[in-house]
Amino acid sequence: MNLKIKRLRELMAYGVGYLKQEGFAHTWERGVGFLRRRLKSKRGRYLPTKQVLAAQCAFCREGKADSWPKISVLVPLYNTPEKYLSQLIDSLQAQTDPNWELCFADASSPEGEPTVAAVLSKYAEDTRIKVQKIENGDIATNTNRAAQIATGQWLTLLDHDDILSPNAIFELAQAAATQPCPFIYSDEALFISDITRPVAGHFKPDYSPEYLRSCNYICHLAAFSKELFEQTGGERSICSGSQDHDLFLRMTRITGAAYHIPKVLYYWRVSQTSTSGGVGAKPYVEQAALQALTDDLSARGVAAHAEKGMFPSTYHIVYDLPEKQPLVSILIPNKDHTDDLEKLLQSVEEKTEYSNYEVLIIENNSAAPETFAYYEDLPRHHSRCRVIRWPGVFNFSAINNFGRKEAKGEYLLLLNNDMQVINRGWLTELVRQSTQPGIGAVGALLYYPDDTVQHAGIIVGLGGFAGHSHKYARRGGSGYMFRQATVNNLSAVTGACLMVPVAVFDLVGGLDEQFAVAYNDVDFCLRIRQAGYRIVFTPYTQLYHFESKSRGLDEQGAAKERFMAEQEKLTKRFGREQLIHDPYYNRNLTLDSEDFNETAVFARD
Repeated sequence: MNLKIKRLRELMAYGVGYLKQEGFAHTWERGVGFLRRRLKSKRGRYLPTKQVLAAQCAFCREGKADSWPKISVLVPLYNTPEKYLSQLIDSLQAQTDPNWELCFADASSPEGEPTVAAVLSKYAEDTRIKVQKIENGDIATNTNRAAQIATGQWLTLLDHDDILSPNAIFELAQAAATQPCPFIYSDEALFISDITRPVAGHFKPDYSPEYLRSCNYICHLAAFSKELFEQTGGERSICSGSQDHDLFLRMTRITGAAYHIPKVLYYWRVSQTSTSGGVGAKPYVEQAALQALTDDLSARGVAAHAEKGMFPSTYHIVYDLPEKQPLVSILIPNKDHTDDLEKLLQSVEEKTEYSNYEVLIIENNSAAPETFAYYEDLPRHHSRCRVIRWPGVFNFSAINNFGRKEAKGEYLLLLNNDMQVINRGWLTELVRQSTQPGIGAVGALLYYPDDTVQHAGIIVGLGGFAGHSHKYARRGGSGYMFRQATVNNLSAVTGACLMVPVAVFDLVGGLDEQFAVAYNDVDFCLRIRQAGYRIVFTPYTQLYHFESKSRGLDEQGAAKERFMAEQEKLTKRFGREQLIHDPYYNRNLTLDSEDFNETAVFARD
């Protein structure tokens, strides 16, 4: 089938599904908004406005930035094309904050040296530009040589064919002067020849340690104090190709975090030799990244190994299981629907390599005689299962809190009865992640029966309250910046498949029974985060979730009133500001859909 026709059919099917779920008015509004975004010129869309740039220049002229640190920009040169090098230097000279220096380590060969020297001679009068001629080494060595001639209190990295946004130095210096963390990064954009016409933006979450172990999401623009750089020993030749990823891992071992500026400060040129076009351009990158991750795990004393991920430039940390594998109590609420339940239990038995688990079926007001006959016969077919009875009205939180009291395990797995396991390592992966220090809850990659994504984590703020990441995306995709295909941090994960240590469950008081149906998992995860724990999504645990795409929300009668009341409770507890500013999302991404679309207005102030 012609690929264009196939894609058109997929889009039509997606549109029909969205129409069924969201209704005509919302679908029309979103469709019109999409067309407007597509038709709108991208020219300069990530750049600050002229008014903002003028205000920053005035701020610096008036001496208000005099106490800010000087930023030294480190650039290893090697046979850089004249046009690219001129554009790079011009982007520095166009900065709104003039307190910078450009440190070139020039390793150009005899063939490229005349071109580079000719360009540099044009800018010789600018004393902020410093050049050191060096013998060519690897990229890490050359970067370290550039750092040796730097006199700024802070350093930042710039590839020899890329460009800084005109507000980059201002934003970095301001953050360096006002934030306690000595490691800062920003958003970035890809371009081919003109930064006013970018081809894509990379809008990143705030610091996400699990994500950083899965890929170098920080990338550009990264800045750090010179003291921190020297404390780490600079970049390592053994990791050349992934030397920045290695550096960032070592820095965060010291700092514990990194500060994120949610603005595009760096323009990354797409070329055949750049990893912006994929790591196929530099195949040694993968091995260098595995070395960096292996060394980082060893230095942190983490019993684990790193292996290739689902896509090039992504990685999977496989944590060792505890010597004595902990008991996992799988809690499955059920009311009738024994066909669904049996399908789930069969898949658990057939596809679970992890051996130490029990299954608690929490019976809640079933009416069909066949259900109780099924329960009577259950031990003969599923020896790990036992049935406990919760007689109250349906309340997802109360049911699982009751299940916790009856559970014998050190870890609880909340699991809906309309699920089916896909991969054999599903439970093993949940345990590997859950047993790591600081992890409070772990969620899975869930698919609809048609192999589109039902859940890849929860983004707080979507639709005004919370929504599922990458919903309706195709199975096997990488998602936005690999987030569908990597272990990464989120604010919440769905209670349909959620593992939590019993100690953490008890610490936060379990699920809040005020949230009987909706948002109980969001509330639970946000309280876990408030207690200082991280929430993790892993794509290496995969299940089908047979929830209907067209089920819709509670939109009428008592159900609607209850749903709105639970929204109000969530808002009252956490505040509107927290609910619309998810640290693991980005304010430049839409809150109207789950597909990580960019908003029409960017953080340009």
